[in-house]
Amino acid sequence: MTTDPHVRIQGLPVSAIAEEFGTPFFVYDADTVRADYTRLRDGLRPSVDIYYSLKANPNVSVSACLRALGAGAEVSSETELITALRAGFAPEDIIFLGPGKTPRELAACVRAGIRAVVCESLGELRLLDGIAARSARGGPLPVMLRINPSFPSHGSGLAMGGRPRQFGIDAELLRGSRAELRALRHLRVEGIHAYVGTRFLDPEDVTQNTRGILAEAAGLAEALHLPLRTVDFGGGIGVAYFDNEKDPDVGRLVDGINEAVDEFARGHPDCRYILEAGRYLTAASGTYVVRVLDVKESMGEAFAVTDGGTNHHMAAVGVGSFVRRNFPLRSLDRQGEPAAGQYTVTGPLCTPTDVLGRKVALPAVRPGDLLGVGRSGAYGPSASPGRFLSHGYPAEVLVHEGRAHLVRRRDTPDDLLSPQRLVEV
Repeated sequence: MTTDPHVRIQGLPVSAIAEEFGTPFFVYDADTVRADYTRLRDGLRPSVDIYYSLKANPNVSVSACLRALGAGAEVSSETELITALRAGFAPEDIIFLGPGKTPRELAACVRAGIRAVVCESLGELRLLDGIAARSARGGPLPVMLRINPSFPSHGSGLAMGGRPRQFGIDAELLRGSRAELRALRHLRVEGIHAYVGTRFLDPEDVTQNTRGILAEAAGLAEALHLPLRTVDFGGGIGVAYFDNEKDPDVGRLVDGINEAVDEFARGHPDCRYILEAGRYLTAASGTYVVRVLDVKESMGEAFAVTDGGTNHHMAAVGVGSFVRRNFPLRSLDRQGEPAAGQYTVTGPLCTPTDVLGRKVALPAVRPGDLLGVGRSGAYGPSASPGRFLSHGYPAEVLVHEGRAHLVRRRDTPDDLLSPQRLVEV
């Protein structure tokens, strides 16, 4: 019996998807998105709402998958707000946050009637109060206050609290701002938001951070005489990318969050909670697919040169990381063949940083082979310099119910050149 060498997604060979849509491209498996969301949703208390952070993957069809599963949306730009609405999220299931919102973005939030604007400074509150005053709303605009907690986060590779940050209002500063909050005439402050870090892999760290945020929210609400209808304790749940990492134990993670919420709910029985998740919900679903253009040797090292790299997948090439480690990378059409050697897999760009994986054990690689970078469903095209060297952004494909759907066509030269204007000199 011959083993099928082709990697499949929902029964479809990735090689057939590549033949239909060309390479390079990102492909997302809707079944994996559903499984990861459901695993989290089924374990959490009903009072905890899961909000999808569009920054992880703002594709409108990926967003629509999560909306259909019951997620809310967390957005951070006017375009992300429009994306969420087009994906079918109800306005009352959308929150908008970010440290530098423009008046135009705030006005768009007011018009849309979203669940809450998450304000990150006292100045932003005053600005939004004025915008709300000029709107045709029939009542006050609901807002949440993003705080910069006084405690440091546990277990994050990218801490975002407990030190000077552009995000949120220092908790201690907020404690003395009761008069400023009472002066707001067109806003209704009804919740606290905090996001202390990202890529948490240890459930105990998430539990400790959640408890810390809930305690800080309770203290602030008491000091400021605020109703506490919602606490958004962020999330930042990570996924394992590297050999020495393990995915979080979701059972332990939801048990820890539930315990923290249950304790808090004794004193705040009407409060609802928001858990933000982006990377956790989409990373495992995605594969970045490239085709090998050339195989060569340089000073004893084997190189596989492909048609995609840094310009599409900055996270995988390690830009901005202190330690360069490989994302999971494998052959997509030589599955089951033993490793024949180690290859440094690169992209087509004129820069030495364009490396998808260093010394990766692979079957014998030949021009035309397909290689896949796994765990690529989060922070791919949207967090990469897609226009570098004018290659443009890649195609994106969603496999849903056994069919491959093109959910973003690749850029053409006209796409790249049409916004430019030629000045005759």
